[in-house]
This record gives sequence, structure tokens and C-alpha cells, in this order.
Amino acid sequence: MKPGFGRTAAILIAMVTGALLPQAHALAWTIRWLVMAMLFIVFLGTRPARAAFRRSHGVLLLANLGIGLAAWGLGWLVGGRDVALAAFFAGIAPTAIAAPPIVSFLRGRVDYIIAAFFLTNLGIAALLPFLLPLVLGHATPDTFMNVLRSVGLVIFVPLAVATLVRVLHPPAATWPERRRDLSFAMWVIAIFLVTANASDFVRRQTAAPHVVLAQIAVVTLAVCAAGFALGRVIGGREFGREASQALGQKH
Repeated sequence: MKPGFGRTAAILIAMVTGALLPQAHALAWTIRWLVMAMLFIVFLGTRPARAAFRRSHGVLLLANLGIGLAAWGLGWLVGGRDVALAAFFAGIAPTAIAAPPIVSFLRGRVDYIIAAFFLTNLGIAALLPFLLPLVLGHATPDTFMNVLRSVGLVIFVPLAVATLVRVLHPPAATWPERRRDLSFAMWVIAIFLVTANASDFVRRQTAAPHVVLAQIAVVTLAVCAAGFALGRVIGGREFGREASQALGQKH
């Protein structure tokens, strides 16, 4: 069995199992720590640098904003306000915290995706206080600090610990390559828990019409597919895979 096929099968099994075992949502609190552990391993081998930022990163940020607004309009056309809000949040969400580990699994340029992560997360967090009143109908003055606080914990703690470990024990920079399977195992567990959490949430929405849930699922799938496709175009030949993950992988 080829490694690529085995990993794809593991991810699919994690999704199906999570959907069938919504009770596992009780362990969803461990997702943050799994992601932090994966980021720690990534940061051991790659440190953020100003040189990693490229012109395409700015285009990714604008595309992230554009997809969110376009998704909002599409949601209104498909099913009204509820679908529009779900589509907006699916589209406007910045690059996922798990994107750097995923690009590492794909043997892509981790420095590129880390730069995209920082730019989109900080940029979208700064813009949300101005965008949310348009879609929600009321002001959200604490949005920026809430997002920054949440992202800061998950990102800067692994970064600080990885930097300290690298200084105290330089050979630790070789650990990411040797621990690639461990990182993938943590990612599979995280996918299982995310799916279980989503399955539990959907099962508890007894008041929501099934047609609305179906509309949200279809529109969200379209938004995510558009993100992956547009990201590949923006990244071009050199960074197509990395930009696709930056724009398609959402929180």
C-alpha cells in the first residue's frame, strides 16, 4: 500500500468514525492541545521570517475577504439569512492553525504557509469588527481582541517553546522530519474529534429544518472548494499547493 493512499484512508476513516460517534465530542477540548503539539513540531524545523512574505500573501488576504463577502451573497440567494451567515463565516475564516502541519505532511514550503497564517489571521481579525455589523446587524467591538487572544495562545506558546528547545538543544531541529508520523497521527485524531463535535452539534439542532441544514452543507462545501481552487491559482507553479491550503483550510 502506498503511503499517500494509507494516509488518505486514515483521514476518511477518522471522518466517518467521528460522524458515527458523536459522543466523542466530550473530548473536543483536546483539539487545541493536539494542534499546539503539531505546531511545536513544525516550529522546531521552521521559524517565522520576514523573508517568507511574498506578494501573493497580500493577494491571499484580499481573496479571503472576497470569498467571505461573496459567500454571504450566495447564501442569501440560496436560503436566506441563516444560510448566508453560515456561508460568510465559512468563507471569511482565515488560514487554519492546522495548515502548517498539513503542508509539512505534503512536504511543501512551511515558511510560506506560516507567513500566510499570520497575515490572514491578523488581517481578518482586524477587519471583522467592521464586517460583522454588516452581516449581523449590530456592533462587535471585542472581536479583534477575542480572536487575537485565542490565536495568540495556540500559536505563540508552541513558537516560544520550540525556540527555547532549539536554543538549548540544537539537534531538536531535526525532530520534525523524524516525527512526521507522530504529527500525522495527532492530525487524524484531531479530525476524528472535530467530526464528532460537528456530528453532535448537527444532531442537537432539532429545531432547524433539514432543508436549511442541507443548504448550509452545500454552500459551505462550495465555498471551501472555491478557496482551494482559487488559492492554487494565486500561488501559481511555485506555491500553488501552499496557497491552496492557505485559502482552503479553515478554522
